[in-house]
Amino acid sequence: MAEEKVTFQAAMEELELILRKLDGEEVNIDSLTVDLQRASELIEWCRSRLETTKVEVERIVTDLEDQ
Repeated sequence: MAEEKVTFQAAMEELELILRKLDGEEVNIDSLTVDLQRASELIEWCRSRLETTKVEVERIVTDLEDQ
C-alpha cells in the first residue's frame, strides 16, 4: 500500500465497500482485478497494523507489570 495516511477504520471501510461491490448482482469484470488487488493490499496493511499494535500492547503491559 502506498505511503498514505490510512487509519485502520478507513481501511476496513474500504474493504467493506469492495466486498459489497463484489457481492452485488452485477460485478464489473473490468474492475474486478483492480478491486481484488486493492483488497489484498488493504488486508496485508491491516494484518501488519494489528501485529504492530499487538506488540506495542504487550510491551506496555509488560512495562506495567514490571513497575
